[in-house]
Amino acid sequence: MTEPRPTPLPESSGRFFLPGPTAVDSRVLAAQARAVIGHRGPGIRTLVARIQEGLRTIFRTDRPVFVSTSSATGLMEAAVRNGVRDRLLALVNGAFSERFAKIARACGKEVEVLEIAWGEAHEPGAVHSETSTGALNPIAEIASAVREASDALMLVDSVSGLGGADVRTDEWGLDFVLAGSQKALAVPPGLAFAVASKRMMERAESLPDRGCYFDLPQFRRKMEKLQTPNTPAVTLLYALDEQLGRIREEGLDARLSRHRAMAERCWAWVEDASARAGLDLRVLAPAGRRSPTVTCVLLPEGLRGPDVVGSVTERGWVIAPGYGKLREGAIRIGHMGEHTVPELDDLLEVLAESLSVTRAPAAGGA
Repeated sequence: MTEPRPTPLPESSGRFFLPGPTAVDSRVLAAQARAVIGHRGPGIRTLVARIQEGLRTIFRTDRPVFVSTSSATGLMEAAVRNGVRDRLLALVNGAFSERFAKIARACGKEVEVLEIAWGEAHEPGAVHSETSTGALNPIAEIASAVREASDALMLVDSVSGLGGADVRTDEWGLDFVLAGSQKALAVPPGLAFAVASKRMMERAESLPDRGCYFDLPQFRRKMEKLQTPNTPAVTLLYALDEQLGRIREEGLDARLSRHRAMAERCWAWVEDASARAGLDLRVLAPAGRRSPTVTCVLLPEGLRGPDVVGSVTERGWVIAPGYGKLREGAIRIGHMGEHTVPELDDLLEVLAESLSVTRAPAAGGA
């Protein structure tokens, strides 16, 4: 009896196109091998000061950026516990915007859901870039509409947006913006970041049940000392520091342009592949409301997302099936982080072959 052949792994980071976690540069990985330092000593203050400078640039803010050793889901709970008195309006257009509503309910808040079809974008808390569908919500316009209508706080999940899509925290008047390390920032998973407005901090101070681990006033007090409230993952801070230096060298505007170029190449390929190969492929999100960091591609009848992903994996590359209720009928490509257009072109060539091979049995049996 022969042993089953192990699934090939990507030979290099250039072949890893998940919509998160994303490929991490070898220098960023190597930074984690440095000796650990005390989290209350002078060394950590120097490190946190550099990290603050880099993150403020990416968030486009003059406010402190809170750094949490957690997933971004933790800071979603922080947003609810520190910012919501009784009621939350959740703008849902995918699985992760839906998660915000679930967290609010779990925290005992009354939730009103404004839901549109997955893949669509809300038009004037919201999700900025919806990882499950590849839709980009117009956060600036939504924030403006909210301010005109009420004094409600604007809570934004930009987990798959920050570092690949433009986020102007101060200019857009956002009250709380959160993100994770493992998406467009291209840092290993385990860190989350947030910026809170003056209004958000005043709200947090007034809420007695904001919890302990994600107590934003405590985050602010410690950040004033260039520290974190609790013991941080120091080695991940090393990795973050290294990557922020690399982002600074590239330049934020250049980085955003690179992400836009990859996204446009991916969208054009979907249209071209549909025309040339007779495949009814379609980008789920509408034109003008597509994320520059992840594309969700709807597959024609007879093709399954997991089958296409499996075929791509056999060729040494990694993409993802659709998420949640889209799992069977879609695939997702994460063109974010450190990827380039030439790397994406190589992936799309492999994907075209996989679509052809995966489709062949169904066509032959018809």
